[in-house]
Amino acid sequence: MINVAGNVALQNVLATLEVERKKISSTQKKGYLFIAIGIIVALSGFALGLPVPAAIAGLASLIYGGIILYKISDALKAYKDAFKVNVIGSALKSLDSSLLIEPDKGIPEYEFEQTQIFSQTPDRYKTEDLVSGNAGKTTFYFAEVHAAYKTEVQTKNGTRTEWHDIFRGILFCADFNKNFVGVTIVKPKDLLGTMGAWFSKNLFSFNDKDIISLENTEFSKTSITQATDQVEARYILTPAMMERILNLNRNSKSSVSLSFINSKMYIAFPLSRNYFEAPVFKTLLNPELLNEDITVINFMYEIVNELDLNTRIWGKN
Repeated sequence: MINVAGNVALQNVLATLEVERKKISSTQKKGYLFIAIGIIVALSGFALGLPVPAAIAGLASLIYGGIILYKISDALKAYKDAFKVNVIGSALKSLDSSLLIEPDKGIPEYEFEQTQIFSQTPDRYKTEDLVSGNAGKTTFYFAEVHAAYKTEVQTKNGTRTEWHDIFRGILFCADFNKNFVGVTIVKPKDLLGTMGAWFSKNLFSFNDKDIISLENTEFSKTSITQATDQVEARYILTPAMMERILNLNRNSKSSVSLSFINSKMYIAFPLSRNYFEAPVFKTLLNPELLNEDITVINFMYEIVNELDLNTRIWGKN
């Protein structure tokens, strides 16, 4: 685990950024205050029968508040980027000197689709905070991803667009040191997954992947495994690997999905919050500030050890 309290360099970075945070926080509060005053003045004027003067005064206050927020927007972005590069980056370097965070990069949409974990094609896709490096002999990277698809619903007032999450969380990728012939996918066994698996097994072949029955009873109860090559799937999902995946699930807040494709292993971790974001209205000097972010960093880094990816039982060819 990364020791934030004992990292003098990191504490100095946090102290410097805290000064900038206070300036931004104070300015933002001022902007929001003028916007709130504008709304209150406008509503009060309408209630008192003075709509025109209230509207003018309220609009002026709203515009002034908006200008304040607009002027601070560049400084806010610079502050958030500095937090990721200098604070999160320093925490990563404390864990392993090879680790690097690139806030404006992520996992491309085409690669997200190539994992074959997700059945829907995104209509909206956002990715950020790419972390990459090595754990022993194994290269890996991960990034935050938010992918969604849209549906259109006809109502009496016209067409309404609704958005539905395909995936929101962290997508992790590691070199598996083997050029796979086929594709192997492991997904949580929920209601939809179970129904899809039944149809796949009994009525048709789903994307040329068959359902694989594995010997580990607990693994089969919690996961559905599909593969284009049964022999290769069993070669990948050894008894030891299945136990490690089960342990990974036990330590995750939500059930994970995996795919083994093109010599890579992908793991999708559903998460409910956006990580590595700098607080604006809370102090950076709180010892508990980085706990959740650092827990995620450590967890991702330890996946390589958890799944024993540094044990090279195969060659690439």
